[in-house]
Amino acid sequence: MEMKLAENIRRMRKERSLTQEQLAEVLMVTAGAVYKWEAGLSVPDIALIVEMADFFDTSVDALLGYTMKDNRVDAIVKRMREYRRNKDREGLAEAEKALKRYPHSFQIVKESAAVFRVFGIESKDKELLRRALELLEQSRLLLDQNTDPEINEQTICAKIAETYLGLGEVDKGIELMKKSNAGGLFSSKIGNTLAQLDRADEATPYLSEAMAKLTADLCNIVSGYMNVFGQRRDFASAEAILSWGVDVLSGLHKNGKPNFFDKVNSAFLAAKAQVQFEAGDASAARESLVRARDLAVFFDAVPSYDESDIRFMSRIEGASVHDDIGATAMDAIQSVVDDYEKVAFTALWESVKNEKE
Repeated sequence: MEMKLAENIRRMRKERSLTQEQLAEVLMVTAGAVYKWEAGLSVPDIALIVEMADFFDTSVDALLGYTMKDNRVDAIVKRMREYRRNKDREGLAEAEKALKRYPHSFQIVKESAAVFRVFGIESKDKELLRRALELLEQSRLLLDQNTDPEINEQTICAKIAETYLGLGEVDKGIELMKKSNAGGLFSSKIGNTLAQLDRADEATPYLSEAMAKLTADLCNIVSGYMNVFGQRRDFASAEAILSWGVDVLSGLHKNGKPNFFDKVNSAFLAAKAQVQFEAGDASAARESLVRARDLAVFFDAVPSYDESDIRFMSRIEGASVHDDIGATAMDAIQSVVDDYEKVAFTALWESVKNEKE
């Protein structure tokens, strides 16, 4: 609820061309009292508010500027998210009020936990973190109300684990993250936390797994954006995202040996050539095809699908590398060329390929 009594008294008085002294005379109070009302330093008693409303020919609600907050669950959740985003600690009071109003609402309990957790972590306030922990555990019991596909037992356990870390209960946090680490979802966090505790040998497998997941995601993101930009005929952006992907993956060479991402980069470079050709730059397209060809030859000479040949990665238990871009790196390039279905581009690739042969 919000009230704008002070500014409404001032506005309505001025609309009637009255001084503070004149309004004071009407209400039989001092000019100082009117000044304090308009400055927000004090509030008139209810009898005077009713008398003013009558004098100004308005309702009490209008004079108060009374606005009732929307207290439906979705509106409260939205407000609490804004409090978090704006780092406004008023969100703490809002959360406690919401919990009293809707103590068994999953959305309210979960979002209140987020408010307490964020402010607790930022201020290192253990009382707030303990409250967050309590609410997170409560949200697990209400999980059957959840309709958000991005929230499940695993993600809530991760928040509980992070809260334990904030409380300094590191071992509890790490163990809970390990138990919730299906698909390597929290490997980077586990690895980073262990590394900070000088537990390098324990951290390395988790960091390697996280790096493998990161690079796999990067390849999908680059490929996805390339197609998005291509459909929009935004060739500059398509070329830029492919160049970025190639540069990142090129940084994963280890001791000058080929690795799986050389095969991926061969395809990315061929795709970059296609984009440049479509944009009308045949010369740049040829340069990209030459780079793609040379990288493919480098990889195909001693192909490696071992993750330990990739920089920053060690052998990952149970892991194996598979792809659907061709049996060899040269096949991957050929696939890109064939999918483009442009005779002139195919001829350009044949020319570049035959130079090496």
